[in-house]
Parts: sequence; structure tokens; C-alpha cells
Amino acid sequence: MSYVDGFVLVVPKKKIEAYTKIARLAGRVWREHGALDYRECMGDDLKVKYGMPFTKLAKTKPSETVVFSFIVYRSRAHRDKVNAKVMADPRMQKQPPDMPFDPRRMACGGFRTIVAA
Repeated sequence: MSYVDGFVLVVPKKKIEAYTKIARLAGRVWREHGALDYRECMGDDLKVKYGMPFTKLAKTKPSETVVFSFIVYRSRAHRDKVNAKVMADPRMQKQPPDMPFDPRRMACGGFRTIVAA
């Protein structure tokens, strides 16, 4: 079964374009180093009537939205190898002077796949 790194973060709506630019580069880098899939998903239908909306969980302001991202690997060991290569990649060393999101408000973790339908 595959392994997935998942992320939920808050992005100011006025910085979506800047975030998308960074995400495109990150996607290329992760895929070049072996990730099976890389997705960045912008909140679209976040006013759900059941469960807890991501906006409430992430405590977004009206000027912010939620991004849900995930990267797929063959296994946890594969993830560790890919991430080591990504972190050593010079393209990932360049931090933008004004990050388009607050990393302190990002939630992330590694997940073992239990169902793949």
C-alpha cells in the first residue's frame, strides 16, 4: 500500500497566485525525485452542513482560504528517500522573501494507506 504526506494550511486570498507559483515548483521537484503524485487543492465548497468545516478547524478569517495538499509515495521508506532528495535540492533552498502563508498554521503528517479503492 502507498504512503501519503498530507497538509492543511491557510493561505490569504490575495496571496493565492504567489502560493500557486511555489506549489508548481514544489510539485515538479517532488515528482522529479520520485513522488508518485503531488496535489495542491484550494478550498472550494467549505460551507458543509455536517462535520467540522476546514475553515473552522483552521480558524480562517474571511480574507483567507484553506489548501489541502498531499504527496503520494510507494511506502514510508520511499517517502523518506524522496524527501531527503527534495530537501537537498537547491531549488528548495530558495525561500521567497514574503512567504504566502504562515507555516505555524500548517498541519501535516504522514499517513499509511489502509484503503485504496
